[in-house]
Parts: sequence; structure tokens; C-alpha cells
Amino acid sequence: MNYRAEIDGLRALAVIPVILFHAGFEIFGGGFVGVDVFFVISGYLITSIIINDIEKERFSIINFYERRARRILPALFFIMLITIPFAWMWMIPTQLSDYSQSLIAVSLFASNILFWRESGYFDAAAEEKPLLHTWSLAVEEQYYLLFPVFLFFAWRFGKNKVFWAIVFIAAISLIISELGWRKYPSANFYLAPARAWELLAGSMAAFIIQKKGIQKSNLLAFIGLSFILVSVFIFDKSTPFPSLYAILPVVGVFLIVLYGDKETLVGRLLGNKILVGIGLISYSAYLWHQPIFAFTRIRLLNYPSDLLMIFLCLISIFLAYFSWRYIEKPFRSKNIVNKKQILIFSLSGVLFFTSIGFLGHFGVIKSKFKAATFANWRDESLCIVSKTTDFDLVKDEMKERCHSPKGNNNFILIGDSHAESLSKNLRLMIEKRGGNLITLLHNACLPVPGTSRYPFQQKCVENKEAYWKFIQSSNATVILSARWRLHLEGPRFNNLEGGVEYGNNSLNSVISSDKNIFKYTEQFFEESSIKNSIIIVNQIPEAGWNVPNRNARMKELHGVQADITTSYKVYEDANLRVNDMFNRLMNNSRIKVISTEKLVCNTLYEERCLNTLNGKSLYRDDDHPSPLYVELIVREIENITNFN
Repeated sequence: MNYRAEIDGLRALAVIPVILFHAGFEIFGGGFVGVDVFFVISGYLITSIIINDIEKERFSIINFYERRARRILPALFFIMLITIPFAWMWMIPTQLSDYSQSLIAVSLFASNILFWRESGYFDAAAEEKPLLHTWSLAVEEQYYLLFPVFLFFAWRFGKNKVFWAIVFIAAISLIISELGWRKYPSANFYLAPARAWELLAGSMAAFIIQKKGIQKSNLLAFIGLSFILVSVFIFDKSTPFPSLYAILPVVGVFLIVLYGDKETLVGRLLGNKILVGIGLISYSAYLWHQPIFAFTRIRLLNYPSDLLMIFLCLISIFLAYFSWRYIEKPFRSKNIVNKKQILIFSLSGVLFFTSIGFLGHFGVIKSKFKAATFANWRDESLCIVSKTTDFDLVKDEMKERCHSPKGNNNFILIGDSHAESLSKNLRLMIEKRGGNLITLLHNACLPVPGTSRYPFQQKCVENKEAYWKFIQSSNATVILSARWRLHLEGPRFNNLEGGVEYGNNSLNSVISSDKNIFKYTEQFFEESSIKNSIIIVNQIPEAGWNVPNRNARMKELHGVQADITTSYKVYEDANLRVNDMFNRLMNNSRIKVISTEKLVCNTLYEERCLNTLNGKSLYRDDDHPSPLYVELIVREIENITNFN
């Protein structure tokens, strides 16, 4: 196929928003659609090559994968190699273990599956995962593991039938993505079935161009460019993705590929030397930016400034040119690296990185930091129900398994990941006192029925309806723990001292009602048909920064372990409405509230809240309590609980 400079310009239009989005610039709130632009471009280019080879009867699966190895692996392996010493030097043990797993997954092109599986309780902040961005490479390679084989064997039925088969499969994939974000948003984001239609859109463009050639339409090409730009600047982290929303950037690329001839205004714009130059190094730029950003955030004690992030963006481009010039280009040349050499290189790289990954994961390669890993925080009790709407299972099997047939010392813990952090110590305390505990969990889900954040959390809504139905059928004391402020207020925490929490905002609202979320929540606990005794674990003071990480850095920098603290006033101001609500609920004799802030914040600490105690972290990250803090909370629950 003939070279199209405007396609390289499109690559620049894809990678620049992605980099600026990951740098944290809010104006590029929809910059993540750059990945979708890449998918369409990749589908178009690879399908064009395969069609051309099949029609000339020279297509070879082996040659196809050789080209993919030359294109993908050298720069990827080089940057993975560069990250290893920084991971060892700068990551605390839990981070190093997660990073080691990602080395294995990336080597096997399964990182999208790993990051999907890690997206549950207590997953590390996405901004601190150096190889997180490789999920998109995994999606592409999984797609191209199957697509060329399909195309080769289906070709005998005729080009027209193959095209319509692709249209049909793409439609099914689009339906999966639209349904998937409602029930399984994380799987929908990371896994190939919900993304395949984007690559197939590029494949469809390849078929059309192979038949009719590249068309010229200033209007349609401009509409395509507008669709992409609107997506970049209008979408944000709250936009369900992928979904029908993704049609906008995908159709935008589709129109430019079909109608953005080099003689159109859009074609000339995308074909200018600057954008083409960035497009040529876009793959390396994409590979470099996330590790640079992640390790900077890990290394710094405070939130990076905008000026620093702009500088790091420029560094990413500079390093991208270096790896494109001296890594990518030589490996693509068969005169420099022959087929046997690229095979040996590929297999050696996979073996090397998987070996390093296993050694790191199992602790043979140890972090230089001796920070607590909190390895035993999870409750492996059989008395946990997580993410299920099977009411019969909850009612019958869990009740039989977890509730004593005699006595009244039965408890149900319900909530999000904050509840799970309490579950193990809480269960041990309750069982020691002759009681039993069932834990009902759903990550990032406000444990109040009839509520959801946006995008709509269908599984969250269904699960907690089942959970509260079960609660109503029991005489158990209910213990609630959640990240109340984030669920009810929305914004991530800023301690105003350099600790700004990474991640998405999470404001909930009442389903099918314009009621105020605070008023609705208070009325649910105060006036609902729930007659059980209730213990509410109030909002744990958020730190804003990753406390174990900061604790390790402080010791490294100063040689001594001084306690880390944050402002009590900032906590009070951020949680004013939350605390007022729970203070009013304490007037109800059926409800007791554990004021967790009183365990670590008071005037004895000069109006500060302790993040560490005697050099040991009270937090697993920036907001989840460590076992040390959990023990203090569980002791308070024990003190106010009447055991028969």
C-alpha cells in the first residue's frame, strides 16, 4: 500500500491527547480517546497489508507475526528494561510485587487481563503503574492473533461476504461494549471483545479503500476531524467508555481515512511536517510517557506541578525520537536484523522479562525499602459475599455457613473496600466473643440502596438491593463502612500540603429522583424499614498522599522515621456535611457511630491527624486503613457492642 502522510498526522493527533490526559491536564479530559484512534488506524493499516498479500498469494502467518514482532517488541522491551532499576530503587514492596506481575503479563501480551483483574479492591493508583498503558498493546495483539487467520480462511467465500461478516462481528462487539459498561465497566474497558469493533472499523475502511480508492471530501474529512476533537475536549473520566460514545472518535477516524485525501484541507493539515514527525515517533512516545509520569509520581513527596508535567511531556517526545531512531528503525530493517535474529531476540526477551517478573513477585528480587507490605489484610473467611445478586445464596448458604444456629451475636458488615479492610480483624474479634460475621462487599459502591454514581453502576445497584433484602430477613447487627465523603461529595481529597489524591471523582445521586443525596441517605438510616441495630464507621480521615510510600521516602531522605501528619482542620472542612449527618443520626437509639477521626486526630497532635504512628503507617495507601489503624477501629466497635 502507498504511504499516506496524513495517517502519521492522525497518529500524532492520537498520541498528543493521550500524553496530556495522563499528565493530568483537565482541558484534555477526553484525551483517552487517542487509544481508540490508534485502534482504528491499526485496523486499517494491518488489514490493508493482509488483503494485499492475500490477493497476490503471498500471505504468510509467519511473515505477518515477524513484522508485528519487528514493529512492537524492540522498543517495548527496551523501555521495560529501563524501568526495572527504577522500580527496584523507588518502589516499596507492594508496588514492586505488582510491577513484577505486570512484567510477566506484558511479555505475554496479557497485561489488559492483569489490569482488569487488579481493578478491584485496593488496586494501586493507575497513575503509579509504569506499564499500565500496555493494556492497549495487549488488546491489539490478541486481536491480531485471530484476525489474520480468520481473514485467510474466510477469503475463499468471497471478499464481499468477508466484509459483511466483519460488519456483523463489529456490530456484536459494539453491543457488547454498550451493555458491558453498565454491568462490568472494568472488563469492558480492558478486554478485547468490547474493543474489537474499533479495530474492525479500520478493517472496514481498508476494504472500502481497496475497492474504491481514497476519496476526496473536504466536508466529510472536516466532520471526521471535528468528531475527534470534540471527543478529546468534551469527554472526561465520567464518560462511559467504550460505549456508544466511542462512535464519535471512531467514526471521526473512519471518515478521515476514507475521505481525508492529501489534497483536502484536513489531509494537508495532518500531513504537515511537525505532525508527521510526531506521528512517526508516536509508538515510542506512547511507550515512554507512562513510565516517566508514574516513576515521577512515585518518587516525589508531593503532587507534581503543571510545569513539571509539561517538561516530562517534552522529555517523552525527546526519548521517543531516540528510541525510534536507534531502536525501532534498525530492527525493522531485514538487512540489519534477519528473521532468525528477530525470533531469538523475541523469545529471549519474553524469557528474560517473565523470569525477572517471577523473581520480583516471589520476593527473590526485593525492594530496597523495608516498608510494611500489609500482606495479610484480606479476610479469607468463607463468610464473605462479594459482587453477587444471588439472594438465595446469601440467605441460605451464607446464613448456614456463617451464622451460629444458636445465640444472637450475629453481625453483617456491608460496604465498599473500606469495609473489606476491616473484615478480617472484625471477624476475628467477633468470633472470639462467640459471634459470627457475614461480609457483603462491592467495591466503590455506596452501601445505600436506590443510589448510584455516574456512569450508572448496574451491578452495584443490584447487589446492594440483594444485600439489604437479606439484612431485613435477619436479626443481625449491621456494621457499615464506606468512603462516605467521596461517595456523597464527589471530589478526590486534597490535603492542601502537596498531597492531592489521584483517581476519578465519585459523586453519587439518587436514582429516579431529584432528592439531595445527603438527605436521602440520612432518611434511609433514620426512617427506613430496616429495624436492625446499626453501627456506622464514619469517614476515615484521608491523607491525600500514599502514606507507606511517603513514609519510606521520608526515611530515605532524612535517615530517621518522623511521624507524618495532615491538617485536622482540612479534614473537618472536607467532611463537614458528612459529620453533621452522622451526628444527627447518633440521636437515634438504634444507631451508633464510630468516630474514626478521634482515634488519630485531636489537639494532642497540635490539630493534626496522624498518618503514621511510631514510624508505622496507619494507611495502606492514601485512604484505606492499615491493620494498625483497623485494630484501633475494631477495638472501638468491641467497646460499644453488647455481646450476649
